[in-house]
Amino acid sequence: MNHAEKNDFFELLRIAFGVPAQEFDSAQWQYLHSESLKQQIAGIIYRGICRLPCGKQPPKMLMFQWASEVEAIKGHNKLLNAEAARLTELFMAQGRKTAVLKGPANARLYPDPYMRNAGDIDLWVDGGRDSVLELLKKMGYEISAEHLKVDHHVHLDGKSGIVVEIHYKPSSGNWNPFSNARLMRYLEKEIQNVERVPEGFCVPSMKFALVMQLSHIQHHFLWEGIGLKQVVDYFVLLKQASEEDRRDVSALLSSLGLSKMGSALMWIMEYIWGLAPSQMICKPDAKNGQKVLSMIQSEGNFGRHCESNKGNHFFILWLKRRWRMIRMFWFAPVDVVCCELAYWKTFFKFIPLRIKMRRVSLRGVI
Repeated sequence: MNHAEKNDFFELLRIAFGVPAQEFDSAQWQYLHSESLKQQIAGIIYRGICRLPCGKQPPKMLMFQWASEVEAIKGHNKLLNAEAARLTELFMAQGRKTAVLKGPANARLYPDPYMRNAGDIDLWVDGGRDSVLELLKKMGYEISAEHLKVDHHVHLDGKSGIVVEIHYKPSSGNWNPFSNARLMRYLEKEIQNVERVPEGFCVPSMKFALVMQLSHIQHHFLWEGIGLKQVVDYFVLLKQASEEDRRDVSALLSSLGLSKMGSALMWIMEYIWGLAPSQMICKPDAKNGQKVLSMIQSEGNFGRHCESNKGNHFFILWLKRRWRMIRMFWFAPVDVVCCELAYWKTFFKFIPLRIKMRRVSLRGVI
């Protein structure tokens, strides 16, 4: 994406959220459409397009295609809301407190609650790992050994093919074990403050959302990459947060190991939407912000669209992943080292399985 295309793309993001913008004119609609799909923000960009004068909108065929995709996004959001409400009632009947951590909880805060590209449902259930797993078995859910390898959630198959993650921890946490201990103590306490919303499910406090989703962004940024979808989510949270929420979260960032990512995101928010300093949780860092935004644009949502990785043999991809971690050292040295150590711990753990299956790569197996 060249400089002009970046400006076009960000201009649509600004218009989608009602930020005053210059008159938009671009011949790169096909490219902008594919980029919106890559970043999983097609519905948000479409909302910006609908605010443009008719003469400045995409060609009719592309507009029809885009509108069709947005209708699918809308339908999926409605399915997720219904499933989240159903699961909430299901666990409430078992005497368990729940909270939708992201997804539908974020979507309801958007100017149009159906514009966000929906994914899965992340549902926290109170009680801790052993208690929650025992409850799921009692409720008739089958949990594979593969899904038990993740230490903070298990996968369930919801209705209509919706993927549900049942969380017994409120977050995947930080890679740094020291800041992670403080982070988890805070989140475990704050997750108890849940609220039932009109959509039929429960959501955590805004302070919880700001801290947990910032740690989620940092976690995935270091491991595989993030997309603009996560950035837009965080922008929406900041716009909805109260001054007290932002002030309280700001005081926690350093001790929870989230200052670097927080300051980088604040610069991105300022660059794209002109976010006012009064709505930020820390001072923006232009140097780190530019690097993070550049990686977001090149790697796409969770690193799935990195052009340099396409068509490569798994060993080349493995080498590139290791090289990526080395290049990430500038961001947070301790977190990067801990992240890489976690990888090697898992790597050696599965050596017996590799020998048993006579495979070097376990992709698609675990």
